[in-house]
Amino acid sequence: MKNNTKVIEKKINKELKGGNVKSAIALCQLEIQSDPTNANLHLRLGDLYMAWHLDIYTSCQYIDEAIKEYNIALESCSEDIEYEIYYKIGLAQFYKGDLDKAINYFDKTVTKNEKYAKAYYMLAEAYTKKARFLDAEVNAKKAIKYSPLASSCAHYLLHSLYEVSSFRIFKNKIKSTYEYFMSVLTLPFDAEAIKKVRESLSYLKFLPILLKGYIQVQTKGLDGALDIYINAVEKAPGFVPLYCLLGDIYSSLGQFENAITEYRMAIWLDNLNIPAYRHLCKAYEDLGDYESAIETYKKLIQIMPNMPEFHSNLANILYVKGDIEGAISHFQTAVTLNPNKEWTSVINQTLGYVFQEAKQDLDAAITSYQSAYLLTPEDIDIYINLGSAFYDKEDYENALAIYRNALDLDPKNAKIHCNLGFLYWGKGDTDEAIREYELAIEFDKNYDIAYNNLGVIYLDDLGRVKEAMEMFKKSVECNPNYALAHFNLARTIAITGDKIEAAKLYQISQDINKVTHEIDPQDITDKINALFD
Repeated sequence: MKNNTKVIEKKINKELKGGNVKSAIALCQLEIQSDPTNANLHLRLGDLYMAWHLDIYTSCQYIDEAIKEYNIALESCSEDIEYEIYYKIGLAQFYKGDLDKAINYFDKTVTKNEKYAKAYYMLAEAYTKKARFLDAEVNAKKAIKYSPLASSCAHYLLHSLYEVSSFRIFKNKIKSTYEYFMSVLTLPFDAEAIKKVRESLSYLKFLPILLKGYIQVQTKGLDGALDIYINAVEKAPGFVPLYCLLGDIYSSLGQFENAITEYRMAIWLDNLNIPAYRHLCKAYEDLGDYESAIETYKKLIQIMPNMPEFHSNLANILYVKGDIEGAISHFQTAVTLNPNKEWTSVINQTLGYVFQEAKQDLDAAITSYQSAYLLTPEDIDIYINLGSAFYDKEDYENALAIYRNALDLDPKNAKIHCNLGFLYWGKGDTDEAIREYELAIEFDKNYDIAYNNLGVIYLDDLGRVKEAMEMFKKSVECNPNYALAHFNLARTIAITGDKIEAAKLYQISQDINKVTHEIDPQDITDKINALFD
């Protein structure tokens, strides 16, 4: 029987060398018919199915057939090769995408053979895909421990793990460099690593396709390039850059669900592909799937915990979702990481806004704005925000001082003059308020808010209806979607006795307000009803 098995093995190998995997499988199946309990034959058939499934130039799916054959082999195999079959089943489950089952079988493998380095390496790969990077690191080190020479793959995985987490961590940069050096040094002794290198080199033949797609984008648009890249993926379904390129094209075309599919495939093939994660987050946001965007950003932060941009982007989404505490936490982390003064100043201002508007914590808002000021004292927006926070706190003197300091830097800033007008108005100094609003309009002829507020002073404080009407009309002219200006213009016209026109304007205000939410809807309803009482 052994001699017969050797003959069959030679025939199978001959077919494989000729590139005829299908014939090799047929030979193996034929032999199994005459010897159905031969564990080695089932094991070999499983390997053939696995090899065919993993062939980068085919898109055939034979993983379930491989698992089936491995399980049959397990039923009749000798105990001394059980661990090897467990490993192969785990490998098949890994490539099928069932990581939990894969980890379970790899664990069984090392239980049977605690020094089986391949299983530890695949555990590291599986844990990397599950974003459990500490577990991945531990198992990669075990793989190196039990097979120090044939450990190039494990060293390279550690290099990748340290590299992506090396931002602002010098120790990890050193570790990454060391692991890369060791991966090169041990490459000649690691058959799997050599296979991966050859596979990577084989992708060079697709560079002309990438160039052709790029030229197509520049000359004829995205649709032509899309067809080129889809055809290329069908020829080489394991080439990661193609999935990213496809995702980018789909995103540009507004086909975000297709883009997400491509980015996720790129990440599956390379779980540490940071650009794919970034683009995936953006695609989820564009699609409005904020929950998935949040989960993806959390994975990114697990990979690169010291990247402030990820914390800031996650904070923005959490704020939109209403998770104010979560947003504040990640904004504060981003500030602590502080990549540069200008960026950190902007985040401090954003944090101040969240404290001021969402938390109503004016002291915390002021502290955040002041921190921003210390970083970029020339930024006018900080003065505007800080003055607004002092105003909300009813600390008018400090607000006034902040705005005056801002005018020293930019005396023709319309927004500062408008804010000063509001401040003086709140203090009851109508003359100064009017002067500041007039200056705001002088420096910005289209300042709708300044026109509206000046109109309110003319109407409600001074009773100058004609001048008020002119201001409200100007405000509406500058911003036709300004519900409050329409509302105030309606109030003014109602005083003149033109109830029909006033009702029309109230209705416009009501319609716009459904989108902008500037006014209490009941106030508009009450005004309309009062017209005809």
